[in-house]
Amino acid sequence: MPRLFPILHVLGMIVLVFGLSMLAPLLLAELTHDGAQLAFDEAAFLTIGGGLLLWLAGRHWRRELKTRDGILLVVLSWTLLPVFAALPLLIHMPDLSLADAYFEAMSGLTATGATVLSGLDELPNSINLWRAQLHWIGGLGVIVLVTAVLPLLGIGGRQMFKTETPTPMKDQKLTPRMAETAKGLWAVYVLLTAACILVLWVLGMSWFDAVVHAFSVLGLGGFSSHDASLGYFDSLPLEIAVGFFALVAGINFATHFAVLRGRRISFYRHDPEIRWFLGIVLASGVILAVFLWSRDVFLDFPSALRYSLFNTISVATTLGFSTTDYGHWPFFAGLWLMFLCSFSTSAGSTGGGIKMMRAVLLYKQVYRELKKLIHPHARIPMHLGEQIVPNKIVYAVLAFLFIYVASIVSLSFVLSFTGLDVLTSFSAIVACINNTGPGLGEVGPAHTYAVLNDFQTTVCSFAMLLGRLELFTLLVVLTPAFWRK
Repeated sequence: MPRLFPILHVLGMIVLVFGLSMLAPLLLAELTHDGAQLAFDEAAFLTIGGGLLLWLAGRHWRRELKTRDGILLVVLSWTLLPVFAALPLLIHMPDLSLADAYFEAMSGLTATGATVLSGLDELPNSINLWRAQLHWIGGLGVIVLVTAVLPLLGIGGRQMFKTETPTPMKDQKLTPRMAETAKGLWAVYVLLTAACILVLWVLGMSWFDAVVHAFSVLGLGGFSSHDASLGYFDSLPLEIAVGFFALVAGINFATHFAVLRGRRISFYRHDPEIRWFLGIVLASGVILAVFLWSRDVFLDFPSALRYSLFNTISVATTLGFSTTDYGHWPFFAGLWLMFLCSFSTSAGSTGGGIKMMRAVLLYKQVYRELKKLIHPHARIPMHLGEQIVPNKIVYAVLAFLFIYVASIVSLSFVLSFTGLDVLTSFSAIVACINNTGPGLGEVGPAHTYAVLNDFQTTVCSFAMLLGRLELFTLLVVLTPAFWRK
């Protein structure tokens, strides 16, 4: 297809850079002789070689990317990179099916954290590092990372950045050049990751566990190096630290960048999402603690507050770590957690879901419609912070919500048709499309997605990709109009 050729060399460079990222776990495997050296040797060779072939195939078609090119490049990148990311898993674990390996890699890159693997404590450290590294790369977006490099090679990256970042960041220039914006966002990301690693190490984790869990926390994924997730450590200070950094990662990174660059903490106060985000998540944690204590799930309120608050923060931010099996809590509690993960995190964060900004706009639109019933001829502008929100944005959010709900219902029906019970089907799709990880039922926090067959994991992989690309980016490529001249 002619439309593919102009992006092949860019896609090749993305794959090439991704292949170079395998050198970190490869080095660990070589130094520790953990048995995964061959897997990373072969995977790195195939990935770097594949990237070079794509670059060579498209080098004669170089031109400035147009909007459709940017959309197609993002979709192809997020579809193809999990193929290469799955190679170390397939080579080291030959009994793993292609669908399960792709699911695991997609879960890593989309920072979902759902897994089909068990026996994580016995896996080679390099494999666990690779899984967590996928979260870290995918958390802010490998496309944004490469955007900081492409202008140096004479290739504009603005279209990719606009496609990859969620509204309202699309029209927000943090610095005059997109490359500088990408570098600034990654500088904040790296700084916060380093701080998280240091704190987790000081609080008792080994350096390796601190790196693995910090990568997961800042990417708001959920991969751990232990089957028991964060509950393995049974440490209140660690839970407080992880909860804090999860909340930090759930805030718009553009706001973090503005605070760092302007050295003014007041930027947090002016962010219209933060008060909603922190208020809803923390209030939910406290209310659920009271609810669980009243139902005698925990014998004392401090214990109820500890487990309720951490797991609420973890699920609401789409981090996905667990310290207890909340699948055994009263049904309302688990259902409320699934509801929170659908919208709690801020736009421009590494979390999933429809984002708090869209949820706030939907709430304000409902309130505006109620007021118009009383005053039908009144003009009632909608404000978000100090800005007036144009009606076209409100209409776009309403369309987004319709597609979001329709996708959850449709994919849940598909899983139910294959024989899964309704709770497992619904929660698996909600957890995957919101990039949260654990669901309820057979895919709850005490279980893995290994109970699903290959077709079911493929459906879940599609749901992860759909959620990571915020629905429209993927769906528009599937329309005939996209491919017309």
